[in-house]
Amino acid sequence: MPVIGCLLLIVLPLLGLAGGGFLWGAQGAKWGAGAGFAAALVVFGAGSYAFIKGIRGR
Repeated sequence: MPVIGCLLLIVLPLLGLAGGGFLWGAQGAKWGAGAGFAAALVVFGAGSYAFIKGIRGR
């Protein structure tokens, strides 16, 4: 899961940047990239938490 979160830290902001820029221009691109980055941080945090919780459970 942390590996997926790391990849999403790159992919989701780029998708948000492209989608926001396509729909709402330069301002939308900034908001889309920020929203994508925030979503990626949530996924990364959840995956890292699960990974650490699994290691400590052994």
